[in-house]
Amino acid sequence: MIHIDEPRLESDLGYRFGYLTEFMEFGPEDVAAIHAAAGAIAPLVPTLVNAVYEKLHHYDATWRHFLPRQSGYEGEVPQQFEDVTPDHEMIRYRKEHLARYLAALVTRPYDGKMVAYLDMVGKMHTPKAGSQELNVPLVQMNALLGFVADALTSTILSLGLKRAQEVATLRAFGKLLWLQNDLINRHYQEAIVPLAVGS
Repeated sequence: MIHIDEPRLESDLGYRFGYLTEFMEFGPEDVAAIHAAAGAIAPLVPTLVNAVYEKLHHYDATWRHFLPRQSGYEGEVPQQFEDVTPDHEMIRYRKEHLARYLAALVTRPYDGKMVAYLDMVGKMHTPKAGSQELNVPLVQMNALLGFVADALTSTILSLGLKRAQEVATLRAFGKLLWLQNDLINRHYQEAIVPLAVGS
């Protein structure tokens, strides 16, 4: 039986990621499958990004989080909710961030810098990093990641890969998105309030 230093999982990002990758059996072959899909997925990134933002625009609970100034954005900020249109400069800025994120998933090595980047993806949606005004509820983050996971699955299934490669790619992305999910959820742990049972 392998001993895990549980308190260290909460304080040491590298240790946490190492434990998760070992437990999920996310290894070099998974990274290779993800990188091998880069050439096929890269041209489809704009379509994926647009699909994500169409979905986000469909609900006020998700779209309202684009009203505060986004971290790093220097342009004009909408003054009211109705001004946050899908073609607003700030939305285009956020779309570019998502496109870079998707490109990073399929091109970058999964080293310490990449782990820190994936962790920051979770943190930046809370007041702990970036804009103090930005505080996206965990339920919206889970909804978004679930949508992205399904969109990536659909994209991979549309590529016409040989069966063995298709299976390897789907499994690799599945593990990767669960890793990302953990690196989102961990930034919400202290903010979670238990749900009332019954009413």
